[in-house]
Amino acid sequence: MRVAVLGPKGSYSEMAASRRFPDAELVYLDDIEDVFVAVERSEADAGVVPLENSLEGSVALTMDLLLRRSLFICGEVVIPIRHCLLGRGDPDSVRIILSHPQALAQCRHYLRRRYPGVEVRTTGSTSHAARLAQEFPEMAAIANEEAAKTYGLKVLDRDIQDSKNNVTRFVVLSREIARKTGDDRTSIVVYLEKDRPGALFSILREFAVRNINLTRIESRPSRRELGDYYFFIDLEGHIEDDAVRESLEGVGRAASMVRVLGSYPKDHIPLDTV
Repeated sequence: MRVAVLGPKGSYSEMAASRRFPDAELVYLDDIEDVFVAVERSEADAGVVPLENSLEGSVALTMDLLLRRSLFICGEVVIPIRHCLLGRGDPDSVRIILSHPQALAQCRHYLRRRYPGVEVRTTGSTSHAARLAQEFPEMAAIANEEAAKTYGLKVLDRDIQDSKNNVTRFVVLSREIARKTGDDRTSIVVYLEKDRPGALFSILREFAVRNINLTRIESRPSRRELGDYYFFIDLEGHIEDDAVRESLEGVGRAASMVRVLGSYPKDHIPLDTV
């Protein structure tokens, strides 16, 4: 099995994919959109991309691509994020710090406290930052400890994220929807087209009256005009469940568009790893 992930080797996406597909061949790509394209073109059997982080919220690019592309979410992987500062030199010699924008944001307070005035540069992934940090001793990267081993770097500091309860939810992309397991989650996107009093309530009511728990609701700009949004909703259950199916039929009558992004088994992260 070939699984596309955000590379290079040593990324958190690799960590998530290895947990979900321990025997798969991983295909390392430069961008999240490249992962979507690889799965669409059957260059990979599945893809793993970050969707949301407990500190910094959703990954906007992933959400936009889920809307624009034709793939399904067929699984999720939730992993703890333990950022380290990696480099060739000493902690006091660091002049440039590199990482993915999400990782930099998750370590914002640490950087302000420990490295005020140090130049911060963004990269396409945390592992890309680690690879670049090999070049000069005054460069350091924010990445995971595995990346230090991969690129021959020293761990200059550990657990530098602003909260110890830092987890990221990754989703598995597929060309087909997943089968029902009995412990599932469904992701949908809804478009109202015309805002009106009670419009969103009329949608949420379909789930409330059937006792369906919503685990996430978030808006994204439609890019048509200011104040026009898509609503991304996660709910408990599978589209084969009668209550979920009836709810979606009701939402379809109240909204201009409703699209199922996937029904898939939930991932339960052990509490002692957070």
